[in-house]
Amino acid sequence: MPDSNPPLDLTRLKAQPLETRHSLSRLEEILVEPTDAPRPCPPSAADAVQRCATAIRDARRRGATVLLIYGAHLIKNGGQLLLNQLMDRGLVTHLATNGAGTIHDWEFSFLGRSTESVRDNVATGTFGAWDETGRNIHLALLAGGLRDEGYGQALGRFIYEDGVTLPAPEELETALRQQPAHSLAPARAELLQAMRLHALAPGRHMVLHPWRNTSVLAQATRHGVPLTVHPGIGYDIIAVHPMFNGAVIGRAAAVDFRRFTAAVEGLDGGVVLSIGSAIMGPQVFEKSLSCVNNLRLQDARPIVTGHHFFVVDLHDGGNWDWTVAEPPKDNPAYYLRFCKSYSRMGGTMRYVQCDNILFLHHLFRTLERIGH
Repeated sequence: MPDSNPPLDLTRLKAQPLETRHSLSRLEEILVEPTDAPRPCPPSAADAVQRCATAIRDARRRGATVLLIYGAHLIKNGGQLLLNQLMDRGLVTHLATNGAGTIHDWEFSFLGRSTESVRDNVATGTFGAWDETGRNIHLALLAGGLRDEGYGQALGRFIYEDGVTLPAPEELETALRQQPAHSLAPARAELLQAMRLHALAPGRHMVLHPWRNTSVLAQATRHGVPLTVHPGIGYDIIAVHPMFNGAVIGRAAAVDFRRFTAAVEGLDGGVVLSIGSAIMGPQVFEKSLSCVNNLRLQDARPIVTGHHFFVVDLHDGGNWDWTVAEPPKDNPAYYLRFCKSYSRMGGTMRYVQCDNILFLHHLFRTLERIGH
């Protein structure tokens, strides 16, 4: 029976040069300098900063995981250097973000500008349809798939090394014929198809990133700090591009979920700091903790304990004291995923209503003061 509603052919999408976009943010205008004195924060947030800094210091001394999960606005609002300084000092052991967090990171490192008007550009069919962004992020993930790299590692390497080298199509064909059941066969097939469909030449694809020193992805690569990415299929602007490939994105994200779960394995006595991640962070974390506890119990090991959550966002948290109990279902606060999920994950959870950049800036300065 004919399909009455066939999928659209997105390879027909017309992408525009990124430099022609009116970008709303410039690196030189938004970057926060870690050594500058931050403006004061509310007393309740100041107390949480001190508690968080102490918990991080203690976790690092015992070798436990310090997991920092962040949303895209931390990058859009200029927090890159703060994250990079935390990595420089060995204060975080794992970073995690969503797809948008990496798109802004890449655009800033490539162009020095990012962010567009959603309202204006959806109406003209240009929202997200920026050639270099969609092309190069897919190129990074396609090449990274041949090394079984996750999204964060593949894109971080792409920025840090200013591009990728693609094999000859004949090499991919030979590998597929000789090893059709190899674990990398799907990645090889996707790259081969992309090279043919989008005229990607074998050899070096040089893509310069003049602002890569500000890139969190690139600096994570430099330091060897895992940075995992947890996107959704169709969530991010790279879906508005003729090279869009959900299999490539999903494969890279699956690797990163396993790497994220490996970080949770080391969380006993550790810290989870979630900054501005209302959906991705809590949703990914609760599944990863379940995986870890499942495997531990099979091995007759105790479940993860002694960990601390510090959840930071601008929302008032439903005006609920999350350190006491979970609100009832008839209370609107019950439906705040970024509070409710973490409150159910064992350990201790503190919600902090604060500007994300302000909290992170004060946290960095406090960690510098108390030592680590």
